[in-house]
Amino acid sequence: MLFFNICWAQQPADFVNPFIGTSNFGATFPGPIAPRGMASISPFNVSGPQNRPLEKDSQWLSNPYVNENTFLTGFSQVNLSGVGCPELGVILLMPTTGEVEVDHLKYGSTYSNEVAKAAYYSVNIDKYKVKGEFTASKRVGVNKFTFPKGKSNILLNLGVGLTNEEGAMVKVVSATEIEGMRSVGSFCYNSPEDAYPVYFVAKFSKPADNFGVWKKPAKYNGVESQWMGYNGKARMMENTIKTVVGDSIGSYFTYKFDKEEIVEVKIGISYVSIENARENLEKETGTKSFDAIYKETYNEWNKELSKITVEGDSKDDKTIFYTALYHTLIHPNTLNDFNGEFPEIKRSKIGKTTATRYTVFSLWDTYRNLHQLMSFVYPKQQSDMVTSMLEMYDENGWLPKWELNSTETFTMVGDPASIVIADTYLKGIRDFDVDKAYQAMLKGADQIKNNPLRPGLKDYIEKGYLTTENKGPVSTTQEYNISDYSISLLADALGKKADSKRFKERSLSYRKLFDKNLKLLRPRTADGKWYEPFDPASGANFEENVGFIEGNAWQYNFMVPHDIKGLKKLMGGEKAFSNQLQKIFDSKQFDMANEPDIANPYLFNYVKGEEYKAQEMVKKLVREYFKNEPKGLPGNDDTGTMSAWLVYSMMGIYPVSPGDPIYTITTPIFDRITIKLDPQYYKKESIVIEKEVNSDGKIKAIQLDGITLNSYFISHEDLVNGKILKVIQN
Repeated sequence: MLFFNICWAQQPADFVNPFIGTSNFGATFPGPIAPRGMASISPFNVSGPQNRPLEKDSQWLSNPYVNENTFLTGFSQVNLSGVGCPELGVILLMPTTGEVEVDHLKYGSTYSNEVAKAAYYSVNIDKYKVKGEFTASKRVGVNKFTFPKGKSNILLNLGVGLTNEEGAMVKVVSATEIEGMRSVGSFCYNSPEDAYPVYFVAKFSKPADNFGVWKKPAKYNGVESQWMGYNGKARMMENTIKTVVGDSIGSYFTYKFDKEEIVEVKIGISYVSIENARENLEKETGTKSFDAIYKETYNEWNKELSKITVEGDSKDDKTIFYTALYHTLIHPNTLNDFNGEFPEIKRSKIGKTTATRYTVFSLWDTYRNLHQLMSFVYPKQQSDMVTSMLEMYDENGWLPKWELNSTETFTMVGDPASIVIADTYLKGIRDFDVDKAYQAMLKGADQIKNNPLRPGLKDYIEKGYLTTENKGPVSTTQEYNISDYSISLLADALGKKADSKRFKERSLSYRKLFDKNLKLLRPRTADGKWYEPFDPASGANFEENVGFIEGNAWQYNFMVPHDIKGLKKLMGGEKAFSNQLQKIFDSKQFDMANEPDIANPYLFNYVKGEEYKAQEMVKKLVREYFKNEPKGLPGNDDTGTMSAWLVYSMMGIYPVSPGDPIYTITTPIFDRITIKLDPQYYKKESIVIEKEVNSDGKIKAIQLDGITLNSYFISHEDLVNGKILKVIQN
């Protein structure tokens, strides 16, 4: 299978290769999306036995597209990037020729000549000799098909999708317009009762010669089935404008061309109503041409990606860097329509905003680095994200945990929103209601009964840890500790000294789970005894185990970023700490593809004289796991978290302790990095990170504006108020 080789170009957007992460379970997609877009288009090639084993019904698969697959069944118009559970991947458009066939397994095709870049994707559909080209505005997917002479069709299939939810509605409004709805939800097989609709309006550039809808009902096996001629068979309803509702339904537009022709289909999306989907389409794209929309979205990408400019090193390094930055700018994404309307959580009413209401908060992942990157480079977006979280608190009574399109899934563990909000405020982004935020944090941290954010809170407060009667008791205790530390920092900044002291003390309770003989954290039972039998390696590769969520004792052992000094003391000093840390890498327990240990390579910076190990390890991991190819991510991108790790690591800094406004420093990959700063939030125009190389050796000195730092750490305030951070190697 081919994939696009980006040529040398001047603009950051020209280095984006959306094929990166479409293999190795990265779960990205190669099709177009605007920055933070609601609409997105992806080739859909995970349906049908031709695509096994990476087929949506034959294994756990959370992506609409897999680079190795070969059989295409359409182009989905709403998708998620880098998530771990199947959802969306619906409203499939497919061009065909000849007689209308509505079974996707029969009308599907192999494909060739894929091209993907920022805001654009194209492919040849082999079976029909049709070329498909795609771009998008923020709320509209734009599909362009070049058909050969003869009978041609455009199918809109609402029965196939990545979601596990069913149900749809479709109506042909005219020979140039279709409207409808697809039900989605049940993310991670959670809260199926909270399924919700995504509305759409599709407008065609040419009126159809014929149109229709189809519906394939369920198959009956009883006596009644003997009189049902349509039993389990698709009913074709030609030239009708009636509304059709069902599971396996769709519509078709048919054309008779006497020469090669182009048909464009613009599909507006809304989570509020069909009327809003139509308005989104008209206000954003109107009569604009495909090329004009592509140019606008490309320019928007280039503006966002140009906030960071890099110099030196190879084309491949620039490609993986800017593609990673691109992936961090997909989620959280826009939920509100052009008119500002959005569905509130629980969908009891429609809210309205003049800013941006964001959605898709995979916070267990993104609290560690992605939101810190947003605060640094895109602070207005981060401010709106925090405001969105506080609106969710108003609507739902709780800060978000894993929110998706105004549905709180409560997936994963911990209380991560508190960390993100505290971190944002402490970085100087304060144009949100911090008093409300603080009260929301206290509710999540202190309310023992009926608390969906912090199950097991009673044991945590009374004993200092969750017992084995709870899911993932050790790692969940650690998550609560990190949240409590962030609350303590914010309390201190707000002058609430008693709260600051109380939450600081609570944040250290992981120490009660530290086994000094093993130098590892391990679970305790309800009576306080060590859980037996205990295998520290159990839990790798997502294996279920008693103590930890998505990881094992080794991978979680250093996930106390707020108390590394205390952890060193528990372990018996700096040398013992360093040896235990090194053992994780030597014994191949380090997992680059999962969040709990991704800060580990930077922890050598806490050991005087061993900082060179952080430099060597970060560079090694960048080279080993991140490449300019489809399998160029270590695994699931987790809505940009892995990509954010790479962006920071290639710049030579990392937010090593979530909540703490500090960075630790290592060797940048590039010679010079210039980060533009938003004047609404920061005093300086930019900060430059520069590498001075005498040889490819260890860091000899770190200087900020010519003054040598006495450690490998720098505060956010010092960094954004400086001009040049220089890393000098031997």
